[in-house]
Amino acid sequence: MFYLICYDIADDRRRTKVSKLLEAFGMRVQKSVFEAVLNQSQYDKLQKKLSNLLDEKQDQLRFYPLPANSRYQVKILGTEPEFAIDDSVFIV
Repeated sequence: MFYLICYDIADDRRRTKVSKLLEAFGMRVQKSVFEAVLNQSQYDKLQKKLSNLLDEKQDQLRFYPLPANSRYQVKILGTEPEFAIDDSVFIV
């Protein structure tokens, strides 16, 4: 499944940890936005790890599941990433 993952983390230290974890699973497309192709096992593993990092009273993280073909229809205005997300790019 293709996911758009967005976060708003209040604390710099937690934000850095969340960011580094997400970089292991997907590609940063904006400062607090990632794209990732995750199977169910990867999705569950990522959710569990993120839950341990977040302060549920201050932080918010959102996963938007998108149809598989939608990643090929993304329109980018401005600078584009150096590479596109691919099913085989990230191995966790």
